[in-house]
Amino acid sequence: MTASVAFQNLSMGYDDLRAVRQVETDIAEGSLTAIVGPNGAGKSTLLKGMTGILSPIEGKIELNGFARDNIAYLPQQSDIDRSFPITVLDLVAMGLWREVGSFGWLGREQRRRVTDAIAAVGLTGLHKRPIGSLSGGQMQRALFARLLLQDAKLVLLDEPFTAIDARTMADLIQVVRGWHDEGRTVVAVLHDHDMVNAHFPSTLMLARELVAHGPTHKVMTAENQMRARQMCEACETIPHTCGKSAA
Repeated sequence: MTASVAFQNLSMGYDDLRAVRQVETDIAEGSLTAIVGPNGAGKSTLLKGMTGILSPIEGKIELNGFARDNIAYLPQQSDIDRSFPITVLDLVAMGLWREVGSFGWLGREQRRRVTDAIAAVGLTGLHKRPIGSLSGGQMQRALFARLLLQDAKLVLLDEPFTAIDARTMADLIQVVRGWHDEGRTVVAVLHDHDMVNAHFPSTLMLARELVAHGPTHKVMTAENQMRARQMCEACETIPHTCGKSAA
């Protein structure tokens, strides 16, 4: 299968600590892939590398046939400033930034698309609500509506189902499956292994280094999960084994 994203001897990190080391694998175009691993495994770091937020220390990330502005990225909710004084409509409309620019006006057709996206995630009637007044589940629905409008080839989700109610989780899983059915490449950092097994055909297991990548039923084995925990524990107890950046 054609690769949407290729990691070539990729190492990434912060300061002199390598959070991701020597990852060599491809994410297939049109795949629905979960990234799993223990806390501190480098999962979010890998997503930030794909977006361009972080640059490789070594190696490279290759995107096949599209630019980084054709990536839709959902960070963890803890990384989002909900005190910013904007409404649900304003937040969702940001998904059209490629069309209208940072300060562009929305035309009638674009406003209709924003309204449709809000309805698609179950927030009809809340378009004037300040985002600071939303519940965790409502905020995540609004962020998914923004992603819908970005119409991106590659969708990256960092812990998209954390701290939301079961109904919201079920609704947003259907949005994710819709992207997959449309042939988009979707990659999500997840902790819920039951969800991974139920909804994500492909899994990449990370423990700073690549543990396994392939069909979910072959990756999510007890043996691989134990190996991943041991690798991360070794980094915590003997930090120098995890490697340092060259001075």
